Amino acid sequence: MHDTSPQAIPAPEAQAMSWLALEQERAPAGHWDELRGQVTPPNPTEPQPQAQKQAPSQSQGQGQGQGQVQSQTSTLPSPKLSGSWQNFVASLPSGQAERQSDLNARMAHLQRQVRDNGITYNVYAAADQPQRPWSLDLFPLMLGHADWQQIEAGVVQRMQLLERIMGDAYGAQHLVLSGQLPAALVHGHPGYLPAMQGVAPVGGRYLSLAAFDLARGPDGCWWLLSQRTQAPSGLGYLLENRQIVSRQFPQAFDSFGVQRLAETYRTLIDGIKARSPAKASAHIALLTPGPYNETYFEHAYLARYLGLSLVQGNDLTVRDNKLYLKTLQGLQPVHGLLKRVDDDWIDPLELRADSTLGVPGLLQAVRSGNVLVANTPGSGFLESNALLGFMPALARELLGQELQLPAIPSWWCGEAAALQDVLPRIQSCVIKPTYPYHPDRQSFEPVLGSALTRREQDEWAGRILRDPNAYTLQSWLPLSYQPTWQIGADGLSSIQSRPVELRVFAVADAQGGWQVLPGGLARLGTREGIASMQRGGSSADVWVQSPVTVPKANNPVASASQEPSSSPSHSALWPSPSRPAGAGIPAANDALPQRQRLVTSRAAENLFWMGRYTERTENTLRLVRLSLEILGSENQNLPCLLNFITRMATRHGLVRAGVPAAAQAHRVFERALIAGLWDQELATSVGFNLRSVRLAAASVRERLSPEHWRLLEQSESRFFQVTQAPALLQATPDALPDTVAVQRLLADTSQMLAALTGAQTDRMSRDDGWRLLSMGRHIERLEFLSHALSEAVQLGLIEEQAGFDAVLDLFDSTISFHAQYQQSRTPQALMGLLVTDPDNPRSLGWVAHTLRSRLRRMGHLADGVTLPLAERLPTLIDLRPDALCLLNAERNHAQPLQATLGHCQSAAREVSDQLCSLFFTHSGQVRYSVNT
Repeated sequence: MHDTSPQAIPAPEAQAMSWLALEQERAPAGHWDELRGQVTPPNPTEPQPQAQKQAPSQSQGQGQGQGQVQSQTSTLPSPKLSGSWQNFVASLPSGQAERQSDLNARMAHLQRQVRDNGITYNVYAAADQPQRPWSLDLFPLMLGHADWQQIEAGVVQRMQLLERIMGDAYGAQHLVLSGQLPAALVHGHPGYLPAMQGVAPVGGRYLSLAAFDLARGPDGCWWLLSQRTQAPSGLGYLLENRQIVSRQFPQAFDSFGVQRLAETYRTLIDGIKARSPAKASAHIALLTPGPYNETYFEHAYLARYLGLSLVQGNDLTVRDNKLYLKTLQGLQPVHGLLKRVDDDWIDPLELRADSTLGVPGLLQAVRSGNVLVANTPGSGFLESNALLGFMPALARELLGQELQLPAIPSWWCGEAAALQDVLPRIQSCVIKPTYPYHPDRQSFEPVLGSALTRREQDEWAGRILRDPNAYTLQSWLPLSYQPTWQIGADGLSSIQSRPVELRVFAVADAQGGWQVLPGGLARLGTREGIASMQRGGSSADVWVQSPVTVPKANNPVASASQEPSSSPSHSALWPSPSRPAGAGIPAANDALPQRQRLVTSRAAENLFWMGRYTERTENTLRLVRLSLEILGSENQNLPCLLNFITRMATRHGLVRAGVPAAAQAHRVFERALIAGLWDQELATSVGFNLRSVRLAAASVRERLSPEHWRLLEQSESRFFQVTQAPALLQATPDALPDTVAVQRLLADTSQMLAALTGAQTDRMSRDDGWRLLSMGRHIERLEFLSHALSEAVQLGLIEEQAGFDAVLDLFDSTISFHAQYQQSRTPQALMGLLVTDPDNPRSLGWVAHTLRSRLRRMGHLADGVTLPLAERLPTLIDLRPDALCLLNAERNHAQPLQATLGHCQSAAREVSDQLCSLFFTHSGQVRYSVNT
């Protein structure tokens, strides 16, 4: 009889049993189990399920596939874990309860990091919808060195093959002419661009970057599912995944010997520079569709991490067959373009005429050899599902080799023999489009044959026979399952297995070779199968083990992104004195030249309005707070105060037209003021202005720190939380939040805006873009405060103590006044602090002086046109306060003061108009011949 007491169980098995006790769902039978490192066997001792359980199959790119197998989660799982998972579990607390609590805490920290870093993935993003946080699981997908050797060698070989195929397709076309590659998959593919036929690639290489989607089959080997060459996404997300997950498990990360990522990113940029016309001094930009693209976070993140200019199509122009970036400093040449826009949209002059994402004349610039685009336009046909079936023969023809990384069996139905062979087996295949996501060709979501009824299978067979070229059938591959940490709505947590696909990336280096990034992006599905991020899918970090595991410093942040790899196959990120500099990498003893950051016209305009909207939000919010305080104070019947808040609220659009004045109906005016806070139809409401700050900032996100962006999102989300009730904006006044709650919300928002002001002032580089942001704020402040003071003087507020204090409150200068003048409430003291004081940032004199200095600092732009503009601002700090307070005996009108305040308002508007005319209006769509 065997002893089964805990003392008799070996330590690894006891540890495995403790860990597996947390498992609620394991890999279905017939699927590879990443946790145990083996295929899940059928369990004949279990009762058969009453209904078929869904188990997922491979997906093709953005498509989704699902299969049906009769399986049930085993209740008697093997107590053995794979070697990688044994080491991983060993770094965690040993007790089951302690381990569960520890993992819950780590998961909460991970989710907080995702939110704090502002990582989002948004399909069909909309301006009025919150962005969705990136979904990341706690556990990494761990790949041993043997697994990675198979993947790395196979991916490099396939990159070589894709480069050869593309070279032939746009060159001699031997493969098509000899019948080894059907013309329908090349010339007939919408991704093939005849405009690039016969054009030699800039720098001698068509492909600079490609992504390969892989899955592990029941045999434990990795299989290729698809390949992406146009604009593969994931490089930014996987880097964020690494930085976050490695912080959660620093001990396990260190003991596993994870290979570093940073060197591959450097290799990518060095390779692009080496092949570009300007070589090491090349200016490289990242072309993005804009902030409404689902992966815009990644574009901004990569641009910041790689030091690239983040540009949109209207930031660029082609002159004399060369690509230029429109900046405040004039047109700046662009030598390389890392594009995140699909080929169809990159040039409205030669491709899609309705595209607003591209650059007119870009293809001509590429054909002229003046700009390197990564990847060379026209690689879309390489992404076809049908091409996979021809790759083995093409590898033998072009490389003289057998493929090392197998792909799932694929049959293009346009080939008669393949159609005859596969059509009878449609129930065991996945039906996919040959030309996916092209409006002019047959396209559809992948369909699993086994999920169709017999009638539906016959209907699909009929469609295939009518247009065989448009259909490709692929074998169904049971995906491997990765353990995930799931916390249910009831708070209960457990390990649940989910299907996983792996996306790996290969980049071209400066020496003409290929390098595979030692890691990747793992996509996790739901119980139903691999799904997009918007449909419940998630992601995981990917840890690749070094050939020789060497203990490293316990610094997950450095190891994730900056620390050089200890692997002998990877060199250091920066050159040592004994190491020669590569393309784009300076030698260790070379001095780096001082470079001025380029500011695109679009970025300049968004920064300018980001400043204006920030200041406008602060001003209107302070005005609403003051108005509500007055309406609830002992001075609520003071006519001058009521007239003042009515005129100010009406002037700045805080209440709708037709609302009775505060003096006529206190309650109605107060409720209208509160309702207007979130009124989306009022382009001047506090909510509209606050949202506009975030929208302007989204277009320059690469310039903002994660903390800065988080402040923006939190300010907006907290302010609009009260509007979550669907009918709030149409609610009756009594249904709106009470005044006390609104005042509390406004106070909290004011604090957030103060922090935001600090981020703008002290956390951004003070280049010309920042100066425009600063000028936007000061223009808005000068006009608002000068108008407010003018109204206060006209209505006689400064002669009433309550009115005097209200003006100080609106200028946010109460503390400064009492510190300097105690209780001396004289007009001269007020003018001294609010108009002529050179040290009070809320003083009109200080604002005008600062605005003038900003304009002078920008005198190097546009032939110095900002210099005379600076002289049009009034010089207030040299005025005597008592000279502004000569009162007219007939009425309390200070004539010199009113003239000065009127000058401030007109000067602010003129400076704004001139800046927009000088720097922004030319950033719209360009309508001229590109060859003139």
